[in-house]
Amino acid sequence: MSRIPVTILTGYLGSGKTTLLNNALNYPNGKKYAVIVNEFGEIGIDHELIVNANDDVIEMNNGCICCTVREDLEKILLSLIKSENNFDGILIETTGLADPAPVAQTFYINEEIYRWAKLNSIVTIVDAKHVLDQIENSPEAIGQIAFADVILLNKIDIVTKNEIVEVKNCLQSVNRAAEIYETRHCEIKHSKILEPGSESELNINSNRREYLLENKHSHKHNHEVKSVCLFTDKPLDENLFNSWMRRLLAEHGKDLLRTKGILNIANRDEKLVVQAIHTLLESKYTKQWHPEEDRQSKLVFIGKNIDELDFRNDFQACVSRTCLY
Repeated sequence: MSRIPVTILTGYLGSGKTTLLNNALNYPNGKKYAVIVNEFGEIGIDHELIVNANDDVIEMNNGCICCTVREDLEKILLSLIKSENNFDGILIETTGLADPAPVAQTFYINEEIYRWAKLNSIVTIVDAKHVLDQIENSPEAIGQIAFADVILLNKIDIVTKNEIVEVKNCLQSVNRAAEIYETRHCEIKHSKILEPGSESELNINSNRREYLLENKHSHKHNHEVKSVCLFTDKPLDENLFNSWMRRLLAEHGKDLLRTKGILNIANRDEKLVVQAIHTLLESKYTKQWHPEEDRQSKLVFIGKNIDELDFRNDFQACVSRTCLY
């Protein structure tokens, strides 16, 4: 049985989360989702979608089910596991001031939930008009951006082109690994945010390497969150890498918001996909490298108090000294 993909929708107050969620519910493309929100009053689900409702669950005419989180996300997820409904995916909308870390960690901590569902991506919606002020004054806004796999730069119709450039530079200074899409009214092809592949969800694209390396110090900001992108064309020693990661997360996991990477391990034909949220680590081998593909390892850290030179040196120290290719 394949695990059900989970998409977390987050973003600061007024960014457009409700608009995006309503768009997805109105045009589900034949797919059924379990939708988890904090309060129905915040979501504004179109009335014609509602078939039946009680205190915790709304049944919709497109086959989706909507649940509220008032106390415990785990309880809602476990109840969905035990239900007889079949879902193509789960959408979770957080509140505007929410830290996405505890929500994401739920899919790693509980073993039953972990076996049933997988965290596919975290989508953060930002208000192009107000996000710079929010970054300056709100740690919640910074955390939401730092955790994102995909960022929707929304409301671009009410700002200038120069302002868009400035905002994108700032977003990339916080999270250079996220894919950024410019939107009006959160209008976007839903497959880009609801159905990312195993590599798209990590947003570590080889064709962005040159840009990332050239611009890693080009944006100034007065907050503590930063991202570090590490690359190597040489195969890694799996034991050395695992030992380093265990030590690194034990010592610095509190400061590391997210860790994610696609790695080329010596003498293995499969890609090793690594993801961590603070100290919680998941790694697994996925599909094989294509014969003509560049076997480049890419690892991204997003967090505070990151000593980039130490991280880079330790990563290079994991390069295999003996491999078959």
